[in-house]
Amino acid sequence: MKNIFLRDRTAQDVNELVAKVLRDLGNPEPPLHMDHVRELLRLDRQYYSSTEDGALREVAHRLTIAGKQVLARPALLLDVIKKWDLRALFIPDRKRILIDSELPEAKQRWSEAHEVGHSIIPWHIDTMLGDNKQTLTPACHEQIENEANFAAGQMLFFQQAFVQNARDLTVGINAVTTLKKRYGNTITTTLWRYVEQSEQPMIGAICCHPHRLPAEFDWGNPFRYFVGSRSFQQRFSNTREVDLFRQVQTYCANRKGGPLGATDLQLQDDSGLRHLFHFETFFNQYEALTLGVYKSAHSVVVAVSS
Repeated sequence: MKNIFLRDRTAQDVNELVAKVLRDLGNPEPPLHMDHVRELLRLDRQYYSSTEDGALREVAHRLTIAGKQVLARPALLLDVIKKWDLRALFIPDRKRILIDSELPEAKQRWSEAHEVGHSIIPWHIDTMLGDNKQTLTPACHEQIENEANFAAGQMLFFQQAFVQNARDLTVGINAVTTLKKRYGNTITTTLWRYVEQSEQPMIGAICCHPHRLPAEFDWGNPFRYFVGSRSFQQRFSNTREVDLFRQVQTYCANRKGGPLGATDLQLQDDSGLRHLFHFETFFNQYEALTLGVYKSAHSVVVAVSS
């Protein structure tokens, strides 16, 4: 999965909505307490099981009792969850966030913030669980998901506060782990936000251990996430994931955990020129996190005979 930047106007509108939430919370210090956010926005949180059809049907039933039918089509709730493989969703009618209980606790925080994002973006309300052809098109679904992801990232990482904190630290994986602890989010979401805030070409990639490939490993999509800063996407859009993965393999050791290695690699920009990036990879015993930071244009030495 690659990251997508919102249009400037849309990003500004969503940022203003997030800023209002943080102001109304009293501009707290990180980490963000999601229970305080729910209380402020008067949101309810409940859990369901995506692996038990009976549990899903019970959730749908509860949303149609209490004297009125909350959803015009109760079965649509089940359809939407299964169609999009959702791990969380927002029910506008009841201001209720539903989270899949099968989702690891560490990842529930992001999912909840994502659904809060849906709840504060006014133009999302008409599309949530809609059943007309426009609101269910893949393009529409992708757009609102990107906007909710952006809102979640800005909220959990306190907008410009994170940017300033990131730029005060020496660039590298150690900065990511430091920021993870300060903001209380997963290493994956921290790496994602760290790369996106960079003004220089930077890339972050997350995958399995480079030397311990599972049976279902897909060489066509070797990275689970492939995140580039805006300047990286503008200048190095032709970077092939499989080529980079093979390069990462060359410097990574077959260790059980911790730092796997670091080196300088050459990447070719869209005009054909080569540049040096410093890469380092860390394995947290679940996923390998790779960070590549721009260093300089690659110098070509031409020998001249006397």
